[in-house]
This record gives sequence, structure tokens and C-alpha cells, in this order.
Amino acid sequence: MRTTVGIIGAGPAGLLLARLLHNAGIDSVLLESRDRAYVEQRQRAGILEQGTADVLRAAGAGERMDREGLRHDGIELRYAKQRHRVDFPALTGGRSVTVYAQTEVCKDLIALQLKEGGPLLFEAEALAVEGAEGDSPRIRFRYEGVEDALDCDYVVGCDGFWGVARGAIPAGLTRVFERTYPFGWLGVLADVPPSHDELVYARHDRGFALLSMRSPSVSRLYLQVPDGTDAEAWSDEEIWAELERRFETEDGWRLERGPITQKSVTPMRSYVHEPMRHGRLFLAGDAAHIVPPTGAKGLNLAVGDVVTFARALTYQQETGSAQLLDAYSATCLRRVWQAERFSYDMTTLLHRVPDATPFEDRLQLARLQRIASSRAAGTDLAEGYTGFPVE
Repeated sequence: MRTTVGIIGAGPAGLLLARLLHNAGIDSVLLESRDRAYVEQRQRAGILEQGTADVLRAAGAGERMDREGLRHDGIELRYAKQRHRVDFPALTGGRSVTVYAQTEVCKDLIALQLKEGGPLLFEAEALAVEGAEGDSPRIRFRYEGVEDALDCDYVVGCDGFWGVARGAIPAGLTRVFERTYPFGWLGVLADVPPSHDELVYARHDRGFALLSMRSPSVSRLYLQVPDGTDAEAWSDEEIWAELERRFETEDGWRLERGPITQKSVTPMRSYVHEPMRHGRLFLAGDAAHIVPPTGAKGLNLAVGDVVTFARALTYQQETGSAQLLDAYSATCLRRVWQAERFSYDMTTLLHRVPDATPFEDRLQLARLQRIASSRAAGTDLAEGYTGFPVE
């Protein structure tokens, strides 16, 4: 097999890249180790930045998002039983975000790829990337029990933190920056309409809580828990009671309860791998960087990566210049580090670390009060949340 771009991983980044390349007249082959049902049911992010939503529309993948997604013009911050709304359009010149689950983005892009795009092979396990330094890198993979090879002009690894792509970059050429947090998120899906029409980020002395949603009838809620917590150790009653404590306000706001259909614990970490390119191998998404979910940046960063790559390759095809491809890593990393900074700021603003001192608690409250009282501070949060520009 041979193609111009071999893509490893059919998450939203790999699927969107295949779509962008198809629209630019560039052929690709997409390899995904899991089956289609797994990809379409894998629960992940649900907040699309303004730029991400615009890219999906431009790619022809925005029709159902615009019909079923939930536009949000702000978030609510809660602390000391007080409520403060951050108005995105008023602070950013009209930008917003869209609540539309990653599972739905993948369903839309898979349908388009199978209908119009190049080969998409499910249950095709990438084994190695070879020859990245040369003109024709190769992906060795296993499909239907048989090992095969895909020769490419370029390889893009969208295969996540545990994928094979990053391992093809020699360790002596890389630098890794990371931070592990001593807490995680206990996340639940519940069959109950959201108790608020926008996301609620709550800072509480017992720990952080987040009220989110997947649809007008399904709530997504999170609790800060110690690292290593077993989700099944929490009963439904304990979860609802703790959520009520952390979301409590002075104005009598109520959290509506409903059947919990799913529980899981998400660890929290920050991670950046530099560089994001080696020869003709390019990394995108979680293969190169991970952010704590507080800032809702993971999926959006991955989209920015593949948009940057697609633009750079299109430029090379049209002009013969590899200038933008050569700048891929540096270009992406500027945006990645801004997102890492924003996600770290949001995480340290809202989570209570073990053994926090009264001084640290008061600093958190002072930071929240600054956002609530200063247009400049509110604007900084709103600009970061709605998204950093893709170069």
C-alpha cells in the first residue's frame, strides 16, 4: 500500500485531518486499532472552541453539530456560595463555545470519510513507524491477522499518549515537560436535564466540582477526588450528596438528581513532548501533549495541530516550499504552551490541593474575586476558554 499521508489513529484529530486532506485533494490512509463501535462510543471531551466549531463547518462536518449542539455564551464560577457569570461574547467580541460530545464529532467524521474519503481501516493496529528520516516513511501494521506495510510521503501520529508514533522519535532528540496532579476527576453521566443552562465551575473547601452536560436531557458532572480513587467505591447517593455540598449557593439554587448511568475517574496531568516533528513524522493531539481537563483544551488542541499540518502540506503541494512543514513543531508549540498555561491556571484556581494552607485558600478566593470584579481578568479567562488562534 502507498499513500501521500499515513494517519495513525481515528480519533477526532485523525478523522478531521483525513477530511481536510480530502478537501484539499491530497490522498491519505487512516489506520485505527479499535473497532468502529468503540471509537463512536468513547466518552471524552464535549466543549468545542469557537475555532474548532468553525473548522468543522468549513470541512463540511458541522450540519448535525449546528442542529444538535448547544451554544454556550459563558460559564459560571462559584466560590464561597457566590455565583459569577463570565460573559464570553461581551468580553471577546462575540466568541462562544459549543457543547457537542467527541463521540458525535467522530460519528460525523467517520460517516463522511466512509462516504467520500480515502481508506479508513478499523482494527488495524499500527506496530511501528520506520524511516521517518528518509523520503518514504513506512507504517508497519497488523490488519485482519496479517502484518502489512503502508509506504507514505508523510506520517501523522494521532494515536494518543500510548501510541507508537512518538516512540519513533529518537529519545536523544526529545525533551519532555510534565506535571502530575495529586487528584483526579470522578465523572458521572446522569439521565437528568442539566440543572443550569451553562457550565458551572465550583471551588469549594472540600474540592472542585463541575456541572456540564451532553444534551438537554443528559448531565455530565465531576467531583475532585484523590488520585487513585476507585469510581465504584462511591455510591450514587454519596456522589449526589457531595455534588450538592460543593455547588451550594446562598440563593437557594438546587441540583436536580437522576439515574447515574456511568462512572469513571480521570487522572490529571500536564505533558508536552518536544519536538512535535521528526523528519517526515508529525505528532498531533495527545501523542504530543496532554492538558488537565479543567480548561477544556485537549480536543481543541488536537484540532489546531491537524489544521496547521493540513495548511502546511497544502502550501507545500501548491508552491513546492516546505517552509510551513519545517515550522510545524514550533508553530503548534506556541499554541500548546498557551493552552498548557491556561489549563494549569484554571486547575490551580479551582482545585484544593491536599494539605493546602489557609494562605493558599485565601489566594484562590482572591484570584476568583479578581475575575469577578475586573473586566481585564474576566477577558483573559474568556479569551483563553473560547480558544487561542491557530497559526
